[in-house]
Parts: sequence; structure tokens; C-alpha cells
Amino acid sequence: MNKAEQFIQSRLQERADKGILRALSSTNFPIDFSSNDYLGFARSAELKIRTATTLGQIPHYKNGATGSRLLSGNHNFTEETEQAIANFHQAEAGLIFNSGYDANVGLISSLAQRGDTVIADELIHASLIDGARLSHANRYTFKHNDLNELEAKLKVAKGNIYVLIESVYSMDGDIAPLVEINKLCHQYQAQLIVDEAHALGVFGDHGVGLVQMLGLEHEVFARIVTFGKALGCHGAIVLGSTNLRTYLINFARSFVYTTAAPIHAIAAIHSAYQMLIKTDYTTKIKSKITLYLNLLKDSNIPTIQSTSAIQTVLFNNSSEAKAAAQSLQIKGIDVRAILSPTVAEGKERLRICLHLFNSDLEIKKLVNELKTLKHE
Repeated sequence: MNKAEQFIQSRLQERADKGILRALSSTNFPIDFSSNDYLGFARSAELKIRTATTLGQIPHYKNGATGSRLLSGNHNFTEETEQAIANFHQAEAGLIFNSGYDANVGLISSLAQRGDTVIADELIHASLIDGARLSHANRYTFKHNDLNELEAKLKVAKGNIYVLIESVYSMDGDIAPLVEINKLCHQYQAQLIVDEAHALGVFGDHGVGLVQMLGLEHEVFARIVTFGKALGCHGAIVLGSTNLRTYLINFARSFVYTTAAPIHAIAAIHSAYQMLIKTDYTTKIKSKITLYLNLLKDSNIPTIQSTSAIQTVLFNNSSEAKAAAQSLQIKGIDVRAILSPTVAEGKERLRICLHLFNSDLEIKKLVNELKTLKHE
């Protein structure tokens, strides 16, 4: 065995020994409390019909984009969709990327230059972290949602300053103090970048997201909105100024050097936004979240406070979290364990996602099973 294979084997064995070795699975369970399909769009018959209708109105579209958007992969319909999404979110412009990961890496790595400063909440998504690493800028983190520590880092920052946060955090489900962070950014002339992946469809009028719900859409430098959660599609858009869009077209490597998304993917995104415009789902999803929280009240189950569709049940270690997930799955309830290094050791958890399609009886069953687990 050569040295590279030895290295690979040793790293895999380390994870296996800790009980945190990842593996792919295509197993599905009857009651979904695992996926990010908050509004049920991924399984929506209406979305399928709307997408097919939209495609029927686009003459001679290709199965694949055939190249990057700077070569053969651009289409008028894609640019029209970008502008329609920007209008929905009250932004000047937007640029679609093939995934949320591509959007975050491309945005941060191209913006921040050597001598600039990136300050990130310690719990931001890996894609934002990787974008910052690729940028060669000075990098700092601050304790999760800690305004005092953020200000301390802002005081020593140099060059152009970019503050990276999520509006709703993907593993904890809690919310950033956006108003206060925005004030600090203005005070220290920093640019605020907000990942709205888990806020779209859940917060704000017609699911516009937390930034708009708080009236900060003209304050924030850039927003990243992904389509693979509440919209049930794939891809993401960076929202900001027209200048920012042009800059990303020229300098974001994850945009420039990749084949564009095919038109049928853009048609699905366009159709999903039409569904958001047609119906305000936020009251409906809020009722599911409220029911879950009320049922869990006074249970003494250790959780992280959240009013989003993402809820948690904390465990002391990976083996306990995995055992709890397996116990629920045996009963047909699809809940997955989140283990280190995705979350910190000692904060392993069940990550529970609530959906519009979860019946009240399913939510009651879940909570009853959780109460049973914690008393075993």
C-alpha cells in the first residue's frame, strides 16, 4: 500500500474508531422530519406541473447548458429569472450559482483581498468558511451571536471588512441578532453578508426571508438565498447591487469556470418563486413550529431555543445521538443524528426539520417518542 493510501486508511480508521465515519444511504422512512423541504415543494405536484408549463413556453431549450454562462450556457430566461428573484427580494440585482456552496465560495473568495478582513460567526456554514480561506484576507471568528466579541474584532479589522453570518443557523436553528449586527457594521464601516438559506419560505411576508422581514434589505451588502431548502429545487442566488453582480461575473471562479445550470433547473426555480408569490406559506409553517414547541414545553428535553423550522435535541456524545436516531427510525420516523465534527463534541444532536406536510398527529408522535427516549 502506498503512502497516500496509508494516509487515507488511517484517517478513515480514526473516524471509525470514534463512531463518526460517514456513509451514504438511500434509505427513507415514512415520516420525514429530516429533509430541508420545509414547504413540501420538493414533492409538490403543482411545482412539477408549473415547471413543465414554463418549459413548454421556452422554444428549443437544451437538456444541458453546454458550457459556462460566459460561453454558450447563458439564456435570456435565466437573466429574466434572476431579475424577477431580485425584485421579489427588493434587491438591485442577483446572480444565480449552481449551488449554495458555489455561491458562498465564489462570493467571499473573490471579494476579500489580501489586507482585507473577514469576521465570521463561529457557526457559519462550511462554504462560507472555505470562501474566506481561499480569499487570503485576515480572518477572525466571534462567539456565536456574541455582539461584544464581534465589536472587539471590528475594532482591530483592516482594509475592507466583511462580516459573515447566517440569518437562521443550519444546525442550531436559532436566529442571528440581525438588527444589532447591522448597526455594528455601519458603525465600523463593515459590509454585512447574510446567508438566508434556512429563512427563505419560513420568515417574512410570502417567505421573503429574515432580512426583509426586519426591513434591512437596503442595509445588507449581500444576501445568499439557496433554492434547495424551502423551494425544493437546486442552486442559489447572490443578491446585491448591479455592480456586485457584474463583479461576480468577472471574478467569482465558481461562476466563471463551471457549466451553467440547465434551463429545466431554472424553470423549476422560476416556478417555485411563482408559488411563493401566489401563496403566503409562513403562517402555515409557523403553526407547525408552534405546535411542536407547545408539545415539548415542560418536558426537560435539552434543546437549543429556536422559532425556525429547525429544532434540536442535544445529547452528550455521538453514540447516544446515533442510538436515539436509530430508535426513531425503527418506528418509521426519519430523524438524523448530527455528529462531530459537523457540530462540537459534546453537542451531538438530533436535527429535526418541521414541514408543512407533517400532520399534527405525526408531530405529536415525534414528541411522544422523544419524551420516551429521554426517560429511558
